[in-house]
Formats: sequence, C-alpha cells, structure tokens
Amino acid sequence: MENAKIAEANKVPLCDDTGIPHVLVEVGNTIQLPGGFFHDIAEGIAQGLKELPGRPMAVKGNSIERIEQSKGLYKSPEKLLTPSFTVDTMEKDGVNIHVLMMGGGPEIRANTYKVFHKRDHRKVFNEVLTWLRSEITMLGCTPCIPSVGIGRTHFEASSLMLKAMAYGNLNIQSEIEKTLTKSMNSSNTGALGIGGSVTALGSFINIGPQRASGVRIVCTRPCCCVEPRRSSVNVSSEFWSDL
Repeated sequence: MENAKIAEANKVPLCDDTGIPHVLVEVGNTIQLPGGFFHDIAEGIAQGLKELPGRPMAVKGNSIERIEQSKGLYKSPEKLLTPSFTVDTMEKDGVNIHVLMMGGGPEIRANTYKVFHKRDHRKVFNEVLTWLRSEITMLGCTPCIPSVGIGRTHFEASSLMLKAMAYGNLNIQSEIEKTLTKSMNSSNTGALGIGGSVTALGSFINIGPQRASGVRIVCTRPCCCVEPRRSSVNVSSEFWSDL
C-alpha cells in the first residue's frame, strides 16, 4: 500500500515492469477502416506510454545487439513497439479496441505446448495445472489470474489466451475455471509467495475450434493480478458513417 501511494504521488510505475502493449481489434462486418487506422492506434499507445509514464524497456541496436542487449536501452518509454495486431470480426457494428500490457514475469512463467488429450478433457487440464503449480511459486507477483487458450496451432492458442484475458470476467466463472482456481489456491503459495490460501483470484479459459487429432495446443500464462485489466474503447457505427 505504501508503494501504491508513492507511485501515485510521484507518477512513477508501481511495478518495475509496465508491460508490452498488445492490441486486439474487433471490426463489425459493415465497417470499412480508414487509412492509417492501425498507425494511429500505435501512435496513441506511444503517447500513453510517455504520459503514464511506462518503464523505458526498449532495447537499442540491430537484431543481434537487441538479443544481447549490448547497446543499452532507449530512455523514452514510447520507443516500446506494439507487436502485430490481432484483428477479428464481430456480428454487431462498430469497432472495439482492447489494449493489454503483458508483463515480463508472467511471460517467463508462461508456456505454449502440445498435450495428448487421449479423448479426455481432464488430461488437458491436468497438464495445465502441472505447469502452473510448477511455475507459480517462482512468479513473485501472486495472487495471479491464470489465462489459458486451447487451439489447433501455437499461434491460435496464444491468440485465444489473449482473448481470454480481454474478455474474462472474475464475476462469471465456468466450472472449469472454478476448478482451476481452487487447485491453485490449494498450493499454499499465497500472495507474493509467502504462503496462504489466495494464490489465484480466478481463471480465464478460452477454448477455440479443434482439429481431428490426438493433440491439443495449449497456451498457459499465470498473469499477475493486474495484467487482465485492459483499456477498451468502443467506436460506434455512427462514428464510421460520419467519416
């Protein structure tokens, strides 16, 4: 609580990792996006990172130098580039834009992998629990909100996991999500890993289309308690008709 007060008073990040911005865009079937639409979103995110401010985390240099971090960091937080946008259609008109800030700690503890399901969904979720329980004690920023995407490819599973974060609701939990949360809370990891019964606040699970195969691709991420807080903007169809 003291850290939160200092961060608010001095306008500095509460956490030393303010995250990488990921953007989900949903477009109504009748909407035609104007030129420069995605560029404008990226510019808006850059301005937001500067004003917050975000933590300066962008690495300088060419491809090898960036891997090795040998040229140091940019001092400006707005140099942090947004990864490729995820775009989907939706039945209703208008455009929804969701921005998620993905932190490094949960990213280190996340995994995307194949699971042989043996025609039993419990086999898949037992694998998820095994991974989470092995990593959650090293997360350092519990209580967490595990986010899981299950798809046909590694890309699809990761995309479904992002959508689980964007659309998840802690007040509306499926039976599978409740079971996952209950199992995490029985681990006795607790807040900040110091022990206790609240290791997870809830869980977000998104299961997409599946292929005829003995394998399911699972993306599992132990999100920190603030990561699924997204900035969402809805632009109504009336706005687009006026352009």
